[in-house]
Amino acid sequence: MPVAAEHFRRQALQRSEQAESSGLLVPLDTELLDLAQTPFVIRRLLSRTPKHLRAGGPKPNPFLPWENGLEVCRLPPAHVLLLNKYPVQRGHVLVITDHWKPQSGWLEPADWAAVVQVGSDTRGLWFFNSCAAAGASQPHRHLQLLPRLPGEPSCPLEPLLESALAGAALTEVFPWACALSPRTDPADPTELAAIYDEHSTRLGLGSPQSDPQPSKPYNLVFTDRWVLTVLRRCEHWAGFSINALGFAGWLLASERSDLNWLEHHGSWALLQAVALPR
Repeated sequence: MPVAAEHFRRQALQRSEQAESSGLLVPLDTELLDLAQTPFVIRRLLSRTPKHLRAGGPKPNPFLPWENGLEVCRLPPAHVLLLNKYPVQRGHVLVITDHWKPQSGWLEPADWAAVVQVGSDTRGLWFFNSCAAAGASQPHRHLQLLPRLPGEPSCPLEPLLESALAGAALTEVFPWACALSPRTDPADPTELAAIYDEHSTRLGLGSPQSDPQPSKPYNLVFTDRWVLTVLRRCEHWAGFSINALGFAGWLLASERSDLNWLEHHGSWALLQAVALPR
């Protein structure tokens, strides 16, 4: 029996209402900043900095066990769809392994199968932070999804990425070590795995088949149309913590962020400071 359209998104929204009313969910309170940094969207954090972004971080693994009130559904045989406790938007969800797998290890065929299971029903912007140096706040394997309605842009940098897929030089879009590939069959997890393997080899991360783990920090950003992999050299610059969403066009300023630096140097310079050069 086919799954109802947007079943996972609707289920996540329903669970979000319950979790927020019980205090389990802690949405981030932000305001939009007008810093003339087009096409980037820059928001300032108004609520207290979440513990996973503060020095010292959260408990070692909040997913073993995960909070039952944040569970949206199981994704057999080995994954769970979970609400992000500190969502950046309504319906922000995580696909986690139901047993321990390291965030810093290679993504595996079962991870891609879980992604496709969710993506076959609920489209959106997926992202993955490979380790702390790439912006990961938890050591337990998790991919994240920001659901999108039909016709809604996936992210602020989508037009630039689409132009690169249409033939523009990727170096003109992103002047750092990265790889971009189209997806032709969103229902095929083996295609995602093949793109991941090819990007890993091309960028010098190593091979999931022969190396114990990736050799460098990296971010993944992907939709049902394309996959972007970006190599990282550090997690923060000028007081900004940057994860994969930075390379999608979103930046979050906290009380530690140097907005004067950002206004003077620009958002592209901020990303270039944390990405590995070509």
